[in-house]
Amino acid sequence: MDITEAKTPHRPRIVVVGGGFAGLNLVKKLNKKYFEVILVDSNNYHSFPPLFYQIASSGLDPSSISFPFRREMRKGSVKGVKYQMGEVSAIDFSRKEVTTQYETLSYDKLVIAAGTTNNFFGNDELIKSVYTIKSVPEAIRCRDEILERMERATLTSDKALRKKLLSFTVIGGGPTGVEIAGALGEMKRYILPREYPTISPDEVSITLIEGSDKLLGAMSAKSSAKALEYLKTLMVDVRLKQIMTSYENETVELGDGTTMDAGMVIWTAGVTARKFDFAGNTPQLDKSSRLVVDTSCRVSGLDDVYALGDIAFMPTDSNPKGYPQLAQVAIQQAVHLAGELNTEKFTEFRYRDKGAMATVGRNLAVADLPHVSLSGFIAWLTWMFIHLISILGMRNKLTVLITWIWAYCSYPTSLRLIIRPSRYPLKSKHL
Repeated sequence: MDITEAKTPHRPRIVVVGGGFAGLNLVKKLNKKYFEVILVDSNNYHSFPPLFYQIASSGLDPSSISFPFRREMRKGSVKGVKYQMGEVSAIDFSRKEVTTQYETLSYDKLVIAAGTTNNFFGNDELIKSVYTIKSVPEAIRCRDEILERMERATLTSDKALRKKLLSFTVIGGGPTGVEIAGALGEMKRYILPREYPTISPDEVSITLIEGSDKLLGAMSAKSSAKALEYLKTLMVDVRLKQIMTSYENETVELGDGTTMDAGMVIWTAGVTARKFDFAGNTPQLDKSSRLVVDTSCRVSGLDDVYALGDIAFMPTDSNPKGYPQLAQVAIQQAVHLAGELNTEKFTEFRYRDKGAMATVGRNLAVADLPHVSLSGFIAWLTWMFIHLISILGMRNKLTVLITWIWAYCSYPTSLRLIIRPSRYPLKSKHL
């Protein structure tokens, strides 16, 4: 049953699927006098993915990096945008409709900015046994498991059990993998002696496995080497040129045939585009299921359909592999497309690389900026500043800043809470 309001006759309706960096920046820039704009997202809040690892490691509270869409819609630049909660499952390009679990929405123009999900490279059974941090709920679940393992380890004298409880393996040496491994290393080095005195740091093993010959593959060799050095200072065992072939019975098997205990595996090895059931003209997809778009962000072969951010693959003569799946790419594409739709003048998108960065721990970070590479304390301050100004909401900015200052002065925080969702009552069958 279609519960959608009838389309406004005087303004074309633009439906934006996904409220991440791309979707939210697009609706901010679109001229609401010209268009009826509807934002659809499965969550009722915008979150800040670069800091999910800090939720997982008890460094930040989830609410400090999340901001309700309806609160954002009250601001001047977004006022007039309608937010509707729902997870888009199907898109009919011939009928110009998108379908969620709650409704069917018609559109005049469609912008798909749904982002990515975890990629297990064909081994989808891993989703049942590994932990991921691609969303706020996943990060909270990861945090709870880490803390629960610490608590359980204090209650047993069984050395074999303690070893499994305190063995953590991170798969993937990109920014997220490096950052969560570094955060675990800091817990091992600084938190355990203070809050878990019955656990020796030597009992805790943290291993980072990366398939290539360097960490942070998209960054410079200098930054990669520094990140490796920093992780070693935090007692993280880094294994390069290794891949995980299987994970069973809390044991990881590597590509060279060796095995290792891995009580908890955190998967950060890759992403793939979110998938939908398409009807009508089938869009062209790349090998990672991303929508192929032209240099104006228009989905190839489809009229009035656009894609932005991580779900979009934009090959060019100078960049045949497309642009990196970074927040800056998504934001710049959103601003570019909004300008095109507002003026009806379509031009070629050109990405301005503003650099990349990653943090490993306190005073330990790397940053590749357009004209200089930074490391150590200066890079760490730069990383903090860039991330701080990018968070939505002044309250959230202040909360994160105060939390970081407090954590810098005193490692212990009050955020190491195990919060399990209650099983009952069961969700209403009518929802």
